[in-house]
Amino acid sequence: MTCVKPEAVGRGADPGAELRRLLPYGIIPGMSLPSAASPERADRLAYYLLKALNKGQRRYRLLADGDLILAAVSGGKDSLTMLDLLERRRRTGQERFSLIAAHIVSDYHCGRKVPDDWLGAWCAEKGIPLVMEPVEVAEDVTAAERSRCFLCARGRRRALFEIADRMGCNKLAFGHHADDVAETTLMNLFYSGRIDSIDPKADFFEGRLTVIRPLILIEERDIVPYAQASGFPIAGESCPDGDLSRRAFVKGLLRQAEREHHGIKRSMYHAMDRYRHALARIGRDPKSI
Repeated sequence: MTCVKPEAVGRGADPGAELRRLLPYGIIPGMSLPSAASPERADRLAYYLLKALNKGQRRYRLLADGDLILAAVSGGKDSLTMLDLLERRRRTGQERFSLIAAHIVSDYHCGRKVPDDWLGAWCAEKGIPLVMEPVEVAEDVTAAERSRCFLCARGRRRALFEIADRMGCNKLAFGHHADDVAETTLMNLFYSGRIDSIDPKADFFEGRLTVIRPLILIEERDIVPYAQASGFPIAGESCPDGDLSRRAFVKGLLRQAEREHHGIKRSMYHAMDRYRHALARIGRDPKSI
């Protein structure tokens, strides 16, 4: 794929105008983006998803004027939905922020995702600069008997932190959603003996970089129809290690529990939120307990 990588961008008075001067990945000659399966339905679903994103914004202040946000895009339904919603919010919201997309190209199995060429063309059409970064984790992951998912994710996250620093981004957005919160809560209870989950917002490197999760109040079952209506050409096989992971086991438990109680994941999220607020009132961090 022929491309031009954007150079580092600083946070200025008008970051949107500054980013538009960057050259995003170009559309390959002869390649056209597939039209959305149902553009009107995608717009209608986006309206409701943005209401949840905006609720998270009011509650956690994820976005601010002048932000330069690196959006981690694996090419799956969650990260593509996040990037699309952030771009919609960027055009219509009060905050003036800018986006850069980052896609990590791993030498290990990556699961179901859109083709890299399609992702480049899609970002170019929307005017979003895209950085594609190769990482080599296969040797370490295949040599490990346990925690393969952790090792793979750690390598990707390290690469994303490095890209964010190189590009001058002050925020890094991940596509974790409400289901991930519920699953991580149970995993920490089952396997670590502690009450903790995914934070909507967390500072790293003495506050130089803030990780945000814009989909934190959106459930996976609401993301699936949006990805379908948007026409994301997601293909491939799921990661075999992921299918046998602890997270997959917990996901199955939650799916079974939801047959009896439809709002169980939402209840878990609210319980974790109240727990965080209670600890905050006494100056305690959940991760320190």
